[in-house]
Amino acid sequence: MSRVKGGPRGHRRHVKILKLAKGYRGTRSKLFKRAHEAVIRAGEHAFAGRRQRRRDMRRLWISRINGALTPHEIRYSLFIDGLKKANIELDRKTLSEMAVNDNPAFIKVVKTVKEALG
Repeated sequence: MSRVKGGPRGHRRHVKILKLAKGYRGTRSKLFKRAHEAVIRAGEHAFAGRRQRRRDMRRLWISRINGALTPHEIRYSLFIDGLKKANIELDRKTLSEMAVNDNPAFIKVVKTVKEALG
């Protein structure tokens, strides 16, 4: 069986992968085979990282809300339960922003939740 080199199409493929691997250390940015391995692995990490970022952000929002609730002597879990009972449909991201940047509005929400809890 004769050897097939790939021609211009193969060269374009190599150039594309090496361009993606620019900035990697050592042979990972110079040799096609090592660069291809590195690019594939980097893509897998990037894909997983996009999902991880969403989890991390939610954890950050919950921590901020919990920290803002400490002076009001109400636990986070009770606060979320009270939000549902008071029919307040604010998400954690919005509540976190309110706690950090708009404290008077957040205090109003906390008071409303406390009234709903009884």
